Amino acid sequence: MKIEACIFDLDGVIVDTAVYHYEAWKRLANQMGFDFTEHQNEQLKGVSRMASLELILGWGNITNKTEAEKQELATLKNNWYTEMIGRMTPAEILPGARQFVQACRDAGLKTAIGSASKNTPIILNKLELTHLFDAIIDGNCVSTPKPDPEVFLKGAQQLGVSPSACVVFEDAIAGIEAAISGDMKTVGIGSPKMLTRADMVVSGLDKMSLNMLEEL
Repeated sequence: MKIEACIFDLDGVIVDTAVYHYEAWKRLANQMGFDFTEHQNEQLKGVSRMASLELILGWGNITNKTEAEKQELATLKNNWYTEMIGRMTPAEILPGARQFVQACRDAGLKTAIGSASKNTPIILNKLELTHLFDAIIDGNCVSTPKPDPEVFLKGAQQLGVSPSACVVFEDAIAGIEAAISGDMKTVGIGSPKMLTRADMVVSGLDKMSLNMLEEL
């Protein structure tokens, strides 16, 4: 089937906010009396905020938090994170991302963001990219996180395109699995050793072209 739309994850594909997540989670862990490593942060890619908190509490051997206390901790982390991303600029867009999305649009393809982040609108606004997407599906719109395909299926629905005519760009294994479950083609952004199930893997959107899309 001919490709009609491209759906992009945000973190790690269009911009790298992982450093801000890491700094905020590390600050929270340190406040509770233990450390949080970059290796552990990698394991939170594509994982929801509350699920990430559960993992971090587990690593810190903290088992006595009530649900209300967990909500407070997650909110505190998000407040720190939001403060940091509030200072973002278009200079932080990953290499080639703006150019490739624009090229897709110029070629008549529809474009969407499919992200677990509830802060997606703030980030796109700071990066001055909002106008480049026909639909924005984020953590405020979905009830089930990746690897459930809900976020991408909603994207296809809003674009008015069949899932099988969509290509998803993802840097996380859970995101690739979600796209496959949704009957979509996949381009992994990152390491071919990690993203083994993707139809194609590139190191970044600066290495992607419309001709390569046709190969899918």
